[in-house]
Amino acid sequence: MSDNRESQVQPLLKFLVFIVDWSKIKLVSSIFEAEQVRFHFITKARGTASSEILDLLGIGSSEKAVVICLEQEIMIPLLLKEVRKKLGFHNAGAGIAFTVPLSSVHLPVLQVFKDNVNKNPKLKDLKESEKMNNEIKHDLIISIINQGYSDEFMTVAREAGAAGGTVINARGLAKQGPMKFFGVSVQDEKEIILMVTNRDKKTPIMQAVSQSYGMSSEAEGVIFSLPVDILIGLNVNIE
Repeated sequence: MSDNRESQVQPLLKFLVFIVDWSKIKLVSSIFEAEQVRFHFITKARGTASSEILDLLGIGSSEKAVVICLEQEIMIPLLLKEVRKKLGFHNAGAGIAFTVPLSSVHLPVLQVFKDNVNKNPKLKDLKESEKMNNEIKHDLIISIINQGYSDEFMTVAREAGAAGGTVINARGLAKQGPMKFFGVSVQDEKEIILMVTNRDKKTPIMQAVSQSYGMSSEAEGVIFSLPVDILIGLNVNIE
């Protein structure tokens, strides 16, 4: 009976994001391969910050790689430890990593992680006590705007308290023609801006950028936030 109950226990998954210099992506990928990370995706982006402190944290203005992973919570401390070790704890510009909790996940994907528990010896050795403190202190602000507005957008965001951001080029898609979604025209070229901030700064930043670059502006921005339960600098612990 107990074996049956254990088989019904669902792995707790997290959305794990690394932002590192593009030149370091092979190092990160090698760690994922060694640790049998099954679901991860890589895209090229650019940083927007210019201060010495932000450059130290690895979110300055340069080519960046945004690595998106889906992983079990119990594996995240191990991945963070291995990536930090590979990039160098005291290496300026190592980057940042953060996690976002999930509300649900596709059942076949969940089954892959359940099966992986029995195949990965490191997972068997990890204990609940190795989990990180998941108190919510930060938020991820995601803004989707028309291309060409990110520099002005970040100027307003910094004035409202943002430390920096990462910009990803993207495309908006519609079924046909120049359709509109909630009054926002769907254009081909978009910019997705990621900003991680302290929770108490989230509202002023979102209000400022929404006022200047929201749906009614030429940027036609869609702006929302997600909770971040782990935030760590890959060369220094931000918290």
